[in-house]
Amino acid sequence: MLTSLYVEGTSFLHRMSVRAKLAGLMIIGLALFLVANPVALGFALLVTATLYLRLGLGVGEAFRRLRPVLITIAFFGLVNVVVLSPHEALTSTLRLLAILFLAASVTATTTIADFIDTITALLVPLERLGLMKAADGGLAFGLVLRFVPDIALRYAVLKEAHAARGLTLKPQTILGPLIISTLKEADSIAEAIDARGIRGQ
Repeated sequence: MLTSLYVEGTSFLHRMSVRAKLAGLMIIGLALFLVANPVALGFALLVTATLYLRLGLGVGEAFRRLRPVLITIAFFGLVNVVVLSPHEALTSTLRLLAILFLAASVTATTTIADFIDTITALLVPLERLGLMKAADGGLAFGLVLRFVPDIALRYAVLKEAHAARGLTLKPQTILGPLIISTLKEADSIAEAIDARGIRGQ
């Protein structure tokens, strides 16, 4: 069972601080939105995809993790071909793919605990202003990351159940059970958190 997106390793990304990785992701992501040259964006995609594939996941596992997002980007790419010019559709698709692989590399080289600690520290100024509790914000962020592989696993189980019954996989037949099962799991986790007095508000 896949319970974490983290991949053990000793790459330079693994050794970088979480703040440096998040800052780099933000800066590069913003920079890519200022680039409209397909060649430059294609090169950026090649670099980020190579970075992601060199984390030791294996090609099959690497793309399996990103399959839902890749399908979504492909769908919007096809829509953009219709509503935008071919140049705009190509640049937007290349840009999203490059950011996706970079973000996946950051997520795969950072543990959830490190993410929570960093986000909590970054939210301390907001806590001092009385806007929120930093620990709650960090916990919420960690739970979001924890639920990504969990939702993917639930989708795979529902897909296998459809196949076992000889049913055609359709969005309207899988989204309902997927959302309901995920919300039930979220309620169970929330109750466990409250029972332990973890949340401060």
